[in-house]
This record gives sequence, structure tokens and C-alpha cells, in this order.
Amino acid sequence: MMRFLAGVLLALAMAFPALAQTGPQRHVTAELVAERQGIAPGQTIHVALRQQIQKGWHTYWRNSGDSGEATAIKWDLPAGWQAGAFTWPEPRRLPVGPLMNYGYEGEVLLPMTLTAPAGARPGDQATLKAQASFLVCAEICVPEDATLSLALPITATPAPADPKWGGAIEKTLAAAPKPAGLTAVFEPRAAGVALAVTGPALKGADLADAYFYPFDSTVIDHARPQAIERGPQGLTLTLAPGYSFQAGKTPAGLAGVLAVGDKAYEIAAAPGAPPPGASGLGPPPAKVAGAADLGLAAAALFAFLGGLILNLMPCVFPILAMKAASLAGHGGGEQADARRQGLAFGVGSVATFLALAGGMIALKAAGSAIGWGFQLQSPPVVAVLALLMLAVALNLSGLFEVGTSLQGAGSGLASRGGALGAFFTGALAVVVAAPCTAPFMGPALGWALTQTPGAALAVFAALGLGFAAPFVLVAFAPGLLARLPRPGPWMDLFRKALAFPMYGAAAWLAWVLAQQAGAEDLATLFTAAVVVAFAAWLAGLAQRRAAQGGKPFVLTAGAGLLAALAVAAVVWPQNKAAELQFEPYSPARVSELRAEGRPVFVNYTAAWCVSCQVNDKVALSTHAVASAFARHKVAYLKADWTKRDATIAAELASHGRAGVPLYLVYGSKGGDGVILPSILTPDVVVKAVEAADGPAS
Repeated sequence: MMRFLAGVLLALAMAFPALAQTGPQRHVTAELVAERQGIAPGQTIHVALRQQIQKGWHTYWRNSGDSGEATAIKWDLPAGWQAGAFTWPEPRRLPVGPLMNYGYEGEVLLPMTLTAPAGARPGDQATLKAQASFLVCAEICVPEDATLSLALPITATPAPADPKWGGAIEKTLAAAPKPAGLTAVFEPRAAGVALAVTGPALKGADLADAYFYPFDSTVIDHARPQAIERGPQGLTLTLAPGYSFQAGKTPAGLAGVLAVGDKAYEIAAAPGAPPPGASGLGPPPAKVAGAADLGLAAAALFAFLGGLILNLMPCVFPILAMKAASLAGHGGGEQADARRQGLAFGVGSVATFLALAGGMIALKAAGSAIGWGFQLQSPPVVAVLALLMLAVALNLSGLFEVGTSLQGAGSGLASRGGALGAFFTGALAVVVAAPCTAPFMGPALGWALTQTPGAALAVFAALGLGFAAPFVLVAFAPGLLARLPRPGPWMDLFRKALAFPMYGAAAWLAWVLAQQAGAEDLATLFTAAVVVAFAAWLAGLAQRRAAQGGKPFVLTAGAGLLAALAVAAVVWPQNKAAELQFEPYSPARVSELRAEGRPVFVNYTAAWCVSCQVNDKVALSTHAVASAFARHKVAYLKADWTKRDATIAAELASHGRAGVPLYLVYGSKGGDGVILPSILTPDVVVKAVEAADGPAS
């Protein structure tokens, strides 16, 4: 999968070669702007560093994430003038391969306070100078600097707002994260660091995509998903711990920005147990209106109604479409079989709701912070479900059959599946439907998950009964069943049309996986999906051959093996990366190694360079590259440009580069260094090393 992902990135780099060019072009236009047309003696106003960032590039927030470097400014002010620190707007998440960074794209204003001395003379004009530095990245990272100045008239009284920038700066300041009276605590657990946040500002807020941006880059693993558990008074996020939590250490605090919907709040969490009301699990609050006031009967009724409404949720439509096709096959008769399938669907639905409830209760007892829909918080589960939806869609499209011969696919659709198929349809519908919380479900589940296991299971059983009730009713109502059209050739067209909601469900699950795990796991899923489609085609080919009297054992076995490999690829963890030993770079050391007749690989890199870190993970830190380096006795040197280094900058310029990454391979027999692409794959590196040293002996 590492090779596949790197290949995709390389293809993108080749498709957009302008991104890899490294001339003197600037990727950020910066200027200083003021909210007012002047400043009075002793007055404090806001000025802002405005960045207009070239499309496809980005700069960084105060915590840049896994790589990058925050924008900085150094003022050169006249005596008595004072400037404050940046007010940082809420950043964007910038996933790049296996990394997660935080920063800005397009236009961004970074406001600061500016205070004039009391002795400033009205009528004068102050010229304020500053030096701004920022790292701007796309597939390469380029440090850029800007020498800026701002001329401000000194007025006797406060000046009016600047017509161009006054409103923009005011809007930026109003939207910037700030404290809102939220209470936050964190607690290390087996499943991760539980960060619980409660307060009036979170009541009624959209918590579906809540995210915590820490100020400290070492407290969490930024690339890992943040599981969300909602509660009546707030939420609990489960964060993957970073370096600060290693070796049993616990930081004194956890500060950062909590983004909720279109708002963001500054929070400062202290160590402690999550309070009641921060999640849907755990002990109930002493007195909370709403869910906590429900009794068992009311909670069960709410759950039943919520289950009924859950059938109308968009994420459930694809699965219910399969059941609709099955019921349509009983139109005009065959009531006994329809009743059996209706009951089996109901049993599958209720049993799966109870299984999910039992899993939540057990995980909570073990100390995990999870909530309703937790099964779709696991990337492997999401990936397997996406492949399953794809397989169902291919089946409905007629690529292969399950339980029937191809000759009977049209007229024999009525007998397809049976009670066992209906049971698993009900189970699958529940698994996919669970994250779509319907009206009435929230209070019922909030009450159930603060009660004893017996009461909780009773409420979940009512939810399952409500979910299954419409199909069970149709199956047991002869009048409704008789109104369905009789089976006929139209059903084959109907069946194939129902494949498209299933393709949509697979695409939606792939999107969910991309949000959870990033591009690398998404690339793995796409590859597995192609393999599943090929396996389905082989299975259909085997069925057609069997219908003609042939022996399709090899085709059937091949289809099964490919399907198993596809599932294994999205479930099993990737192999651990290999670690290459390197020496610090210097021109003198390169000359010494080349004089010894050794191949030399020079990696011009930086900790803030996104592409550098991706290349390290997907290409250089692989067993294939480590083996090739050892086999050809390659000397590996790192030219670390994390901190400005004039020698490295000169070397980059000598090769026509203004930024990193740059990869040079020097052959064992002399000659100029060979420049490798900015996006690496293991094959590219291995072939370059082999060419530099000739075939291994």
C-alpha cells in the first residue's frame, strides 16, 4: 500500500509539474493592514498580518501538527510603541498521507494589538516595520520572508475604521476561538486520553464533527481519529496520546481549541475524571431535565418511536432497498414465506441492537469512552462494511449471484435469500443505521446508558422492535402484501436499479474512512475494492460455467482467495517501517565518501516539510529501500534544514531549488549527482541506488 500511495502522489506531481518547480516565485503575498485609519496617543488598535496564499499551498497555525512551522513576525518599532502576539483564527485540518497538519489556505488575517505611546504627537506619521517569516507548503515546502511596513497617521482623537480592512479584522476577531466558560478535564485511559468538556455553550450544538486542536504539538497523535461521545451537557473526545503521555507521564494541563460546528472555543483542561453529563455513558447527573427524568416505560416508548423513524434516515435506505426487493418478490401470494422472512428480519434487527448495546456496556465497564454508533469509529470496521456494500451492489447489478443460478435470476428472485438472508439483512441494516440517530432516540438512549444493564437492554430491544416493525407488519398483512405487484421480468430491472443506493453507501463509507484514517488507508480501501470487484466477476464467471456443465473449481477458489485477501488488507495492520541509519550532511563528508568509491544518497529535508515526512514514511522507511542501501553499501546523509543553514541553502540553490525536499544520488564511479523526483516511491529509490552502484555482486 505504501508503494501504491506513493505512486499516486508521483502521478499527481507529474500531472502538475509546476508544483515541483523551484524558482524565485513567491507563494504568499503578505502585507500589514490596520483596522483604523490612524491611531491616537496612548490608544490600542488592531493591525493584522494578511497572507494571500497561492492556490494549492498553505501556511501553518501556532501548532502546525505533524510537520510544518508556524508563521512568525518580528517588529522593528519606534521607541514606546508596543505590539502584541497573534490572535490565531481557527485552523483547517490538512491531512497529507499519514500526517495531519493544521494551517490556512487562501486568504488569512492574523490580528495583533498595537499600542501607541502617550507621547506620540498628533499630526505626525508613524512608520512601523516588521519582518515576517512563514513556511508555505504544497508538495514541497519553501521558507519565505517578507519585509513589511505600515504607515499610520497619529490623530488627536480615535480615528474612524478603515473602510477596507476594519470590518474584516473585526470579523476575524469575533470568530477567533476564545474562552466561553467551558469546564474541561482529561484522564488517561486504556483506549486513549479522555478529554471531557461541558458547559452551556455546548448544549444543543452540532457535535458531529467536534475536533480538538492542541496548542502543544506533543500531547496527542494528530493523525489518529478523535472518537466523539455526546452527552446531555457536553462531550468526551478520546484522543490518541502523544509523547507527553509516554512512560506513564501525565502533563500538567491540556490546552487548545475545541471546534464545534461553525464555532471554536479556547479550553484549558486539568487532570481529572470526566464529570457526569459529558458523555452518554457513566453515572447520571444528580438532576438533569430531559433524559434523566424518563422512566423505563417512557424510554422504551421513545426508543420504539425512534426505531420507526430510523427507517426514514438516508443512511438506511440502501439496506432497506434490499429488503424491499425481497418483499416485492412475494407480491400476490406466498404469504407463508413472506411471514418467515419478516420475522427473520425482525429477529436480526433486534438481536443486532442488543449486541451493540452489550458491546457498549462492556466497553464502558472496561474504561473506554465510546458512544452510540461506535462501530463506525473503527477504521477497519468501516473499511470492511464499505467492501460489503460494494459486494452487495455488484450482486444486485448481476455480476454474480448468491443462492440462485443465473438462469433463475429473473423469475426465481422471489425465492432468493430465504429466512437466513432476511436475518442478515436486518443485522446489516442496524449496523449501518446506528450512527443515524433519529428523533426520540437521543433521550431514550441517554437514559438507557445511565441505567442498569437490564434496563438498557430493554430500551435497545424496543428500539429494534420499532426499526423492524414496518417490514414485519407488511409481511403479516395479507392485504398489504397482495397490493404488491406480482413477480415478473420487471423485477430484474428493479433489482439492478437498487444497486445504485448500495454503490452510494460504499462511497459514503469510503468518505468516512478518509476522515478517520487519511489518504493512506483510503488508498488501501480503493485497491481492495478493485480486488473485490475482480473476485465478484470471477465468481459470476464460475457460476456461468457451472450452469453450462463445466467445472469452475479454480475460478471459485480464486474468487474466494481474492476476496479474503482484500478483507485482510483493510483489517491487518501495516508492517512496521524499517529505519535507515544516517550521518549528518556536510559537503566535506560527501567528498570523503565519494573518494572512497561509495554510492551516496543525500536527503535534503526539514521537520516542517510535509512532503519530506511523507516520503520518509512511504518510501525511505521501507524494507525494500533498507535492503538496497545495505546491499550496495550506500552512505545515507541527511541535510537537515529545519533551522536555517546557509550551506544547505547554497547547495539547494546550486541545483535550482529554493526549498525541500531534494534527493541526490552520487554514483560509486564519480559523475554528477542524479536528482530524484520530489515524490518518492520505494521502486524509484531502489532503481536509483542500483544504477549508482551497478548490479549487486
